Amino acid sequence: MLKLAATNASTRLPPVDGWSSPYTGWTRAHWETVADHLLAAVTPHAVPGFAQYRLPGRPGDAGLTSDGLEGYARTFLLAAFRIAGAGGNVPAELVERYADGLAHGTDPGHRYAWPAPADCSQQIVEAASIALALHETRRWLFDQLDDRVRERVVDWLAGFAGRRTWQSNWVLFPVVIQQFLAQVGGPHDPAEITGGLDRIEQWYVGDGWYTDGAGQCFDYYAGWAMHLYPLMWARMSGDRERGCRYRQRLRAFLEQYQHMFARDGAPVHQGRSLCYRYAAVAPLWLGELMEASPLPAGRTRRIASGVLRHFVERGVPDERGLLGLGWYDDFLPTVQHYSGPASPYWAGKGFLGLLLPADHPAWTARESTAPIDDGDRAVAMPGPGWLLHATRHDGLVRVVNHGSDRARHLAADGLEDPHYTRFGYASHAAPEAGEAARARAVDGHLAVVAPDGTVSRRRRIEPVAAYDRFAASAYEDELPVGPVRVQTASLVRGPWEVRVHRVTAPPGCGVREGGYALAADHPPAERTGPGWARVRRPDGLASVVVALHGLRDAAVARSVDSNAYGACSATPYLTAPEHPGGSALYVSLVALTGDRVVPDALRESIVAVVDGDRVGIRFPDGERIELTMGAAPAYARHPVTGASVHWPTA
Repeated sequence: MLKLAATNASTRLPPVDGWSSPYTGWTRAHWETVADHLLAAVTPHAVPGFAQYRLPGRPGDAGLTSDGLEGYARTFLLAAFRIAGAGGNVPAELVERYADGLAHGTDPGHRYAWPAPADCSQQIVEAASIALALHETRRWLFDQLDDRVRERVVDWLAGFAGRRTWQSNWVLFPVVIQQFLAQVGGPHDPAEITGGLDRIEQWYVGDGWYTDGAGQCFDYYAGWAMHLYPLMWARMSGDRERGCRYRQRLRAFLEQYQHMFARDGAPVHQGRSLCYRYAAVAPLWLGELMEASPLPAGRTRRIASGVLRHFVERGVPDERGLLGLGWYDDFLPTVQHYSGPASPYWAGKGFLGLLLPADHPAWTARESTAPIDDGDRAVAMPGPGWLLHATRHDGLVRVVNHGSDRARHLAADGLEDPHYTRFGYASHAAPEAGEAARARAVDGHLAVVAPDGTVSRRRRIEPVAAYDRFAASAYEDELPVGPVRVQTASLVRGPWEVRVHRVTAPPGCGVREGGYALAADHPPAERTGPGWARVRRPDGLASVVVALHGLRDAAVARSVDSNAYGACSATPYLTAPEHPGGSALYVSLVALTGDRVVPDALRESIVAVVDGDRVGIRFPDGERIELTMGAAPAYARHPVTGASVHWPTA
């Protein structure tokens, strides 16, 4: 029997159920136990009156009081799912704690009163969580409050009317706040509801994908914010027209999103706010809650329970029962400056499934296979410009990025964000995030290196295509010796990614191609040979780069305390010392795999033929790919049997 790490050694998970849950062994009882554990563990950190939960850890930018409100609001959302999902059949003290918090937090004379509403303030985010929680628990909590307390709660929420928000998922927070006020007869502004919902239409890019604000900001916010809030608003309001549109978009999103999780439950490590962890499964549960899922109910639970179990088995929550600022362990280089010690409790969104009744098929149907259980996958996602490839034999998922850069949030001449701009993201590897490693920018990057050592940065990505097993993009930068342009095409097959780069740069520059960074508690083993480099962890996971054309030398870059997966990290990379000037092509093979890899054999068995801007790739079984780079890129895949595939399509 598994035991949750906690100060209370008697906190144990229920026995696994191998019949109803043959893949994870987890049931609704496991979810309830973890939720109860998280809620119990934060209680000792509540201030008198329970209006704030001041958790240990690095404070956020907004200050201690804001952090305390965040602790209340985000754990209240988790508590609301637990209370409502159990029909109120929970220990009375759970409801009483959050009722007391409402009474004292909205009392301006109380020592731990909540901050007043203000433009672009963190309390807008937390007010949205409180509004959602109050809606779901209304019969057990809000309706039972003293009249004076109810009035104060309404007054505090009403104070957010007209407040300015950041132009991102934040525009949705007033939507749910105003909708709750409308339902309880409070002062509200319908224009704020329609305004926020209309705003996100400008950020919808198709196939269920939203960018988080203008630009190319694709990450988990598409699921746990851009889909979650509009559909929860539809649940609150009963709106049919918009609700139908949002359901259709969620169905399209989940068709692709279901592939983002490894066989052992690990989500792909990409984007910001990764300390929210379990929240990644919120859109899966949302599909069931809103009758908008294209997945079998047993698959929803298999994926979601796999994620929760994955983190619990790796010490999340920690020995105190708390969620820290990191992935498995605390790791501040991946944490945003505004995040405080209670920020990770947006993870409570991942428990949205508890709102489903216990007899819902998502809880009663036998677990069915996730996509990765059935075989290898290659999924093109044109919306974010991603190309996903997953392999059943090692259970890994990799996402090749040709679209997301979050550039609008970065200085034009500053460092790019490694959680958005790298070529490769994966379920079992993370980008290098330490300051020195970010400056070097070795992993997941094709850099042009000036004679003085300055490297080109992939700050703004120009998406070209994501189709079949092919994706392409370009970026430009200015080096001291002149402008550079790098056009890249990725071709995936099983665990392999063949990268073709058309580099336009001044003569005398170098070219450097980096693979996936691997990290562990001890330095990964490394080997190099003629035109290849490999690093390997003790568990057998290997990162490999192999030169197929143009690149020549190989080496390994090492870092300490730069990676969320371990203290010691290493990245294999390739170099070409003398770019001839003008445009030239470079071809490499990049692999992240749990299989045995013989790099010399890969060099012999995968053939790349370059003729000007045309490249031909032949795989060991005879499959051929023809690629044209330059102003008119084109792709053709010729399998051994069956019809050829072409892009652009006719």
